[in-house]
Amino acid sequence: MNMVLGFVLALLPIIWLIVALTFLKIPGFKACTIALAIAYVLAVFVWKMPLLDSFTAIAEGTALALWPIIIVIIAAIFTYNVCVHTGNMEVIKKMLANVTKDKRVLVLIIAWGFGGFMEGMAGFGTAVAIPASMLWGLGFNPIFAAVVCLISNATPTAFGSIGIPTTTLAKITGLDVIGLSTNTVIILAPLIILTPFILVYLTGKTKKAFKGVGLITLISGLSFLIPEYLVGRFLGAELPAVIGSVCSMLCTVLASKVLGKKDIDPEFCLESQSKDEKIGAKKALTAWSPFIFIFILLLATSKLIAPFNELLSTIKTSVNIYSGENAAPYVFSWLATPGLWIILAAFVGGLLQGANIKEMLIVFKKTLVQLTKTIVTIICIMATAKLMGYSGMISSIALMFVTVTGSFYPMFAPFLGAIGTFVTGSGTSASVLFGGLQKETSIALNLNQAWIAASNTAGAISAKMISPQSIAVAVAAVSLQGKESDLLKGTIKYFILFIIIVGIVTYVGSRILG
Repeated sequence: MNMVLGFVLALLPIIWLIVALTFLKIPGFKACTIALAIAYVLAVFVWKMPLLDSFTAIAEGTALALWPIIIVIIAAIFTYNVCVHTGNMEVIKKMLANVTKDKRVLVLIIAWGFGGFMEGMAGFGTAVAIPASMLWGLGFNPIFAAVVCLISNATPTAFGSIGIPTTTLAKITGLDVIGLSTNTVIILAPLIILTPFILVYLTGKTKKAFKGVGLITLISGLSFLIPEYLVGRFLGAELPAVIGSVCSMLCTVLASKVLGKKDIDPEFCLESQSKDEKIGAKKALTAWSPFIFIFILLLATSKLIAPFNELLSTIKTSVNIYSGENAAPYVFSWLATPGLWIILAAFVGGLLQGANIKEMLIVFKKTLVQLTKTIVTIICIMATAKLMGYSGMISSIALMFVTVTGSFYPMFAPFLGAIGTFVTGSGTSASVLFGGLQKETSIALNLNQAWIAASNTAGAISAKMISPQSIAVAVAAVSLQGKESDLLKGTIKYFILFIIIVGIVTYVGSRILG
């Protein structure tokens, strides 16, 4: 098949998703179902994929969607719903409002700082679902809450789930993880500084939004970037997002107390139905208990506690799902998965908040019903990703990029990572799809291998905000079923900005590093 024709045909599922969600305003679960049908027809009739292989590819995609991705999303929304059911979300809202009533600062703390922390610890949609739910609960417009959390979720994804995207890239390429971590932070540095300013701008909708919080916004970005760089440079990929986000939250709160104005412009002041209320330590701990338990359990079961993590990792089931060539068994890790521990944290926290098991089971059932369309969306997008990967469609896209771009390849290298994340919703999957290709291409073009490989991750995170999977999570978090087009329109221009910046930084860096 002609290379150009193969490239165009391989892009059809992606083009369809963009057109369907942006212009046709088709609900996500319908658009992704049609995308799966398009990918299936192309895989079987154009790329000549055997029928059995096509069915088993879809089955493997479904398995990946259900465990661990969907279970984590269910866990995140369930945690929020439990807090709402017990009334403790109101306590959390009051506590956050007591920190500051400035909407702009609250967005920095919740979407940027807390969202980055959730991405660093758990990933898999929690960094969008929980912060978006919180902002919505505080009275922010649901579309706004979803959009700012999608944008905020981009840069932390490079080191999400205790560094999995970058550590996976290191394994795929055989490159030093410290070098990859360092290069990734350097490439992302402009975006880490820029993102808080975008969030503040979106909160205020005009340049006037920066009045009185410009320095706080800069501090919010720098206090994330500097620790992230130091941790990536000296410790590796596991903790940059976790430590960076915690430092950013602390510095943002402190800066708002020291530099923030007492008389906030009414336009940026959070509307509150009650006066400031002092909340005791016991009440505060009870309200935050599900999230505290999430932190404790995710930390205890992460790779940071290697012996326990390795023990949990032995409880697994390997199943041969895909029947094609180079098939690897799909591994269900039953205990070493964040979704399970988040659900447990929600139940324990719910009990402390006064709910009984029966009540929480009812809440859990309602959560499943609430997420029905989201579950269909994610299953379809993951099945599409597996079809495109196994059939050779992804390879056709990559081959065209490498052939056409030539010496300007570094400028376009991040876009391959972006395609990987758009299709799969995962920075880790983007590393698996294109990590080896990036390394081989950099060798052929005599470029710095660690720099080009890191650019794959930098490009991958840029597409996180427009991935149908991420948008599905955001839609579920703030009950916006059928409004996927609004979220894609709200984020796509920032994706374009991010990918251009990353491309330029990668190209300039490749000229300097050789």
